Amino acid sequence: MRWILTDSLELWADAHEPGPDTLCDVSRFNEAIDQAVAESVHFFSLESERWRNVFLGVLGHDLRGPLNAILLTSQLIFQLSEGRAVSDVTARLIRGGERMRRLLDDLLDFSRASLDLGIPIFPANVDLAVVCQEEIELQRLALPHNVIELATEGPTQGLWDASRLRQVLGNLVANAGKYGDPGTPITVKLLGDDDEVVLSVENTGSPITAAGMESLFDPLQRGAHRDAETERTSLGLGLFIVRQIVRAHGGLVSLSSAEGKTTFMVKLPRMPSE
Repeated sequence: MRWILTDSLELWADAHEPGPDTLCDVSRFNEAIDQAVAESVHFFSLESERWRNVFLGVLGHDLRGPLNAILLTSQLIFQLSEGRAVSDVTARLIRGGERMRRLLDDLLDFSRASLDLGIPIFPANVDLAVVCQEEIELQRLALPHNVIELATEGPTQGLWDASRLRQVLGNLVANAGKYGDPGTPITVKLLGDDDEVVLSVENTGSPITAAGMESLFDPLQRGAHRDAETERTSLGLGLFIVRQIVRAHGGLVSLSSAEGKTTFMVKLPRMPSE
C-alpha cells in the first residue's frame, strides 16, 4: 500500500506544476486515501465476522449428527442395563450429551441471529401457564438447592411457540440459579390481561451494575460466577438468545436490579405480528 501511494503522488507531481493550490490538493488526496483505507478495513471486518458465523453454524449443524447417535446409543444402553452398576455411568453420559446438545442449539441460534436470519418460531395456541409449569418441573431437578415458585394471575393463553418459550424460561431460571444467592427462592410470575402476558423471573442476590445491565444481553457475555466448571461449560449466549426469541414473538425483555433483587421481565403479545 505504501509503495502504491508513493507512486501515485509521484505521478501526480510529474503531471502538475506546483502552485498555490498544491497543498490543498495533497490534503484532499490524503483524506481520500484515509477514507478508502477505513472503508476497506470495515468491509474486511464485516466479511471476517460473517464467515466466522457461517463456520460456527456449519460446525454446530455437523456436530449434531454424531451427538444424536451417541445420545441414542447411550439411552439404549441405559434401558438395557437399568438397575445395574453401569446404569449410573450411562446416566452421566446422557446428561453430558444433553448439555452438549443444548450448547450446540445455542450456537446454531447465535449463528442464525448474527447472519440476520432470525430465530425461527412456529406459533400455536398454547397455555403459557402449562408451558411454564412443565419447564419448572425440569428446572427443579436441575437446581435441587433452589425453591422455584410459580404464581399466575389472569388469562395465560396465546399464540406462541411453546418450545421456544420453554427455552426462554429455562435460560432465565438457570441464570437465576447460577448468579443468585445459593438456596434462595426463584420466583416465576405470569400476569395476563387482554392484550399481553408478562412473564417475570426474580431472584435474590447482589445487584447488577448499570454498566453490567447494558451488556448483559450481548452475545458471548457472562457474569462473574463462583463455579469455575459453570464458566467453562457456558458460552454466554443464554440471555442473547432469550432476547432474540422474545423479539421473534414481537415482545420485549427488560431487566431491573436493586435492593438485592434481580428481575427479568418478558412482555409477550397474545397475537404476534407477522
